[in-house]
Amino acid sequence: MIRALAWLGRLTLGLIAALGRMTLFVLEVFSHLFRPPWYPREFGNAVMSVGWQSLPVVGLTALFTGGALALQIYSGGARFSAEAVVPQIVAIGMVRELGPVLVGLMIAARVTSSIAAEIATMKVTEQIDALVTLSTHPMKYLTLPRVLAATLTVPVLVGIGDVIGIFGGYVVGVYRLGFNAAGYLQNTVDFLEALDILSSLAKGAVFGALAGLAGCYYGLNSARGAMGVGRATKSGVVAAAVLILAANFVLTEVFFSA
Repeated sequence: MIRALAWLGRLTLGLIAALGRMTLFVLEVFSHLFRPPWYPREFGNAVMSVGWQSLPVVGLTALFTGGALALQIYSGGARFSAEAVVPQIVAIGMVRELGPVLVGLMIAARVTSSIAAEIATMKVTEQIDALVTLSTHPMKYLTLPRVLAATLTVPVLVGIGDVIGIFGGYVVGVYRLGFNAAGYLQNTVDFLEALDILSSLAKGAVFGALAGLAGCYYGLNSARGAMGVGRATKSGVVAAAVLILAANFVLTEVFFSA
């Protein structure tokens, strides 16, 4: 019994310490936001990596998710003679929930892993020490451009993913399930509200910031050697995915608790 309590206590203290370190890291990152120097070239490269190069995987994920969602809603609605709600539910489900979450998880898988591995490798090969020697702050040169790029570009990816997901549902609804094309689009527009779109973009910004912060944090705090790089990459992706899902619940409660 005592051993179990001691293990639980160590686990709790470890979680609290990790949370404290991550909080201090986040505060340090944002403390550099308004203080020069800035590195626009690094920011531009990060925007291309996070945004433009993520478009194919985001588009394909959203397209097939929207189509599968339309099929599932039609199949489930047929049990209650409610097949006509497919356009409305696909639009609301993609914009409010599936679009932001799936894009966030794709960014965690693709971008967080890339950032963590890149920065961890730089630490292992002592490139970060070289930056310090050259009076370049690693937080400003490596972390801030990536976090800022993810925060600004992921909402754009979410918006594109929402549109593509709705289009996937439209293609399945019209060409597979026999819906009228004009009626499908009209129902989609009529049942979407400004709050739905606002919440989707806000979730994208938060998810992007979490993904960027997780990758940078674990990259900068990785252990030495190839095993340290692998652990940093794995931990960054897991942490980003869990934080995104937890933040999704909190933001959903904030926007739609009424």
